[in-house]
Amino acid sequence: MEEEQIRVIKIIVIGVISWGVTFILTRKLFSGYSFDFCNRLLSTVHATIAVTLATLSVQDWSCPVCPRASKPSPQQMDTMAFSLSYMIYDLICCQFDQVISIDNAVHHFVSILGFVAGLAYQKSGSEIVATLWIAEVSSPFYHLREILKEIGYRDTNLNLAADVSIYILKYF
Repeated sequence: MEEEQIRVIKIIVIGVISWGVTFILTRKLFSGYSFDFCNRLLSTVHATIAVTLATLSVQDWSCPVCPRASKPSPQQMDTMAFSLSYMIYDLICCQFDQVISIDNAVHHFVSILGFVAGLAYQKSGSEIVATLWIAEVSSPFYHLREILKEIGYRDTNLNLAADVSIYILKYF
């Protein structure tokens, strides 16, 4: 196996384990809050890191999605592996919630399939990472909105600001 493939597999395996352990610690730390609250905290962390990694992996800012259909750079492969580890963790984690969501499971399966295809075939790294950036850039605000509701900031200016941020990023 190539050194690059081994690195990617390590990122995925260590990532899934790390996300799981971090969730368990988060549940203990925030034991007075819901399962969903703790999962949203980790989702916010993932989205923030994923957007940062995706931004840092852009090869050419004059054309952020270039070169098209090309082999992913090592940074793009790491970004995909990092997010793949999170998607695997989150798919498993969401099965332990009281409400199992079919649309959420489909979202995770499609994301996992896309990352696995990009990593296995080593094609379209720029496009996959750009899609990740677009998909995750508004996630922290979406999760913040729900987190604020649970900690008692429903119908406040702070919650309104999170709503407005989601709307702006959605149509950006």
